[in-house]
Amino acid sequence: MNEVVETLRNIEQNYKIFQQQQFTFTRALDHTREEAHDLIRPVATIVQVQVYKDHHCISATDRRILNMFISICNDLRNLCQKLETVHPGDHVTNGLLERCKVLLNDSNDLSAIRATYPHGVVNYLSFEEARNTYGGVVSLIPIVIDHLKEWVTYTKRHLLHQVSHGRAISKKEAPTSQKPSSVHFAAHTSVSNKNTVQLQEKDFQKYLLENQRPKQKAPWRPPGKH
Repeated sequence: MNEVVETLRNIEQNYKIFQQQQFTFTRALDHTREEAHDLIRPVATIVQVQVYKDHHCISATDRRILNMFISICNDLRNLCQKLETVHPGDHVTNGLLERCKVLLNDSNDLSAIRATYPHGVVNYLSFEEARNTYGGVVSLIPIVIDHLKEWVTYTKRHLLHQVSHGRAISKKEAPTSQKPSSVHFAAHTSVSNKNTVQLQEKDFQKYLLENQRPKQKAPWRPPGKH
């Protein structure tokens, strides 16, 4: 899970750099669409951006920014595949991943999606661009990142609940009998030793009584002074 969080953090950092160059991105799309004589239809798929980069890009700056967009999409796609192996998932996480995979599909139509608050990517476009041309393509990455962050948050909470629940069950099932403490054991040993000493002294006194020789009487002498 830590590796997933770190990977997502790195993708977010790359996206922040890309987001700062959104004007460069849309201008690159303008240039390549013009070269491709494709100024009517909106930019609605990832593969469309790929075709512009590969076949209609004459500027190194345009190629770099278009390639950055495609690279982030590929990183997000790879992360989705990794998430499927990290956690078996449930209907919530599987639903989030499925949405991400659909959005990141090369031929998926993005023209209807729009990133909303707190994302301002659509607000940086002109009315015409936001409504008809670039609103969907600039919304793709922030929407997918939001879904993946939601996946991480939900999974962490779910795993924490499982761990806490497991600990509670383990504590409940733990045996209640306990070994006597060392203090009780020492006290018991002390009493036992005391009794043993008393028995030994009793046996010794009995031995003395049984084996003590009777004292010899003094020889009889007639009364009188001696």
